[in-house]
Amino acid sequence: MNSPIVSAVARSAAVPGPARSSESAPLALTRTGSVLHVRLNPAARDDVLSAAVLDALIAVLDDLHEQPDIRVLVLSSLGEDFCLGADRAEFQDALAADPTGTAVRRIADKAQRLCQALEDSHAVTVARLHGRVIGAGLALAAYCDLRVGADTCRFRMPEVGLGLAPAWGGAMGRLITEAGAARIRELMLTCEDFDADAAHRLGLLHKVAPMDRLDDAVTAWTRPLARRSPQALVLTKRMLNGYAKAARTTDTALLDAHLFAAQLTQPRTAPVP
Repeated sequence: MNSPIVSAVARSAAVPGPARSSESAPLALTRTGSVLHVRLNPAARDDVLSAAVLDALIAVLDDLHEQPDIRVLVLSSLGEDFCLGADRAEFQDALAADPTGTAVRRIADKAQRLCQALEDSHAVTVARLHGRVIGAGLALAAYCDLRVGADTCRFRMPEVGLGLAPAWGGAMGRLITEAGAARIRELMLTCEDFDADAAHRLGLLHKVAPMDRLDDAVTAWTRPLARRSPQALVLTKRMLNGYAKAARTTDTALLDAHLFAAQLTQPRTAPVP
């Protein structure tokens, strides 16, 4: 019998029309003991966070409430890159179908719900990063508790260059808490690329490993975590997140979907990459 998590992904992948093959499912899931591996599965699409991917990830995290024996969730990707950001083509299609921005706001709300679910999950979340980690992909990784990247990773926050403020998933507050306001300000305003060593110095990566040792680095975390007291893990994660949030004077994450939709529905000058 399928677990609730597997069933949740199957539900989130369902669309009207002919049945889709497992290769086209937005996620690939495997479980080893108390460790759940969740892999983004771009298949024929670019490595972006479409609404289908957001729905599938939210479904997995929601169903974790019924799987308290899962102590660790490892998030990675089967694509050439971890993630190239939000699905801009999908936003454009949604805006064309609904110029009021309601459909865009609905997608952006999913992003905020996903990031909140990652932060609130009882499982310790580990991001396994490779290739390019861009925009919303970096925001998604930042909401994981632990992050390890291949030494060939490249990072970028391109939103300002695209004519947008960084407003995906309420990630600005999380990024500032994790890496510091001064450096995040620089990287968001300049849209400069940075490498794995820079990400490590900033605290956006906890570990850097050669690509062929990336899974070993993940296992070095997951193996002992799987043996830890689940109560101690949950309480420590809750405390860490609580203290991090208390350090913020305000949290505007709930406004980001409205801000994002408002930007897209207003005329803008041509973006500068």
